[in-house]
Amino acid sequence: MGFVLAGQLLIFDSGIGGISVLREIKLQLPHIPIDYLFDNAYYPYGQLSENQLIKRLCYLIGGVVARDKPSLVVIACNSASTAALPALRELLDIPVVGVVPAIKPAAAMSRSKKIGLLATQGTVNRDYIDQLIAQHAADCEIVRVGSNELVAMAEEAFCGNAVPLQQLRDICAPFIQQVDTLVLGCTHFPLLSSEIKQVTQQQVCLVDSGSAIASRVAQIITNELPLKIKTPGQQGGRALYTKANLNASLITALQQEGFTQLSLVECV
Repeated sequence: MGFVLAGQLLIFDSGIGGISVLREIKLQLPHIPIDYLFDNAYYPYGQLSENQLIKRLCYLIGGVVARDKPSLVVIACNSASTAALPALRELLDIPVVGVVPAIKPAAAMSRSKKIGLLATQGTVNRDYIDQLIAQHAADCEIVRVGSNELVAMAEEAFCGNAVPLQQLRDICAPFIQQVDTLVLGCTHFPLLSSEIKQVTQQQVCLVDSGSAIASRVAQIITNELPLKIKTPGQQGGRALYTKANLNASLITALQQEGFTQLSLVECV
């Protein structure tokens, strides 16, 4: 396998949830080399405090950016974005795009003005979420559910394992016949979209921020940054991780996603 050059974009998440954002970016920017960094040594982020998140993210992402010099970083993790975006933007001299739960578009779409928010336990009740609701959905009733179990479920599903539908149904029960629009407030959750639709009996419209993030990245790349495209000798992109001994099913899933090189990050 040949050497894979560092990507122009660096997409980051604690686990594989950011793959849902990466897929949307690839749809809009198919020729841009992209690296994917996941912090499996500290996964899951939903259980870390804000101070822990800020310290870890500045250390890890700051180190990778200094080494690989990407043009733009996407923080494809709601927990990380709500906690550490200001600190990362102060630290780095390149654009940093974060993930915002899609409460604003959900409020505009909802006919009943009853919206569900499905996020991690660390995100669902953060002050930042309260601010988004006050700004964009003050006229809506919000049903909030925080679940870290669903993050692990999405990780397993990405690796090809079956989704426990009864457990998923129990998690989503507060939304069934109660809301018409459901915000997937964690980037892991779009990886379970078909199963969530199944257990909610196709009665809710699922909304996530992947497409909007991709559009913002495309705008920055097109208008503000020098364009780099894949050369014939540069295959795919790199998947970077922070804890060794990835299991075989995850390695296979990452290779099927198009990553031609998997590398342990040595700057942490």
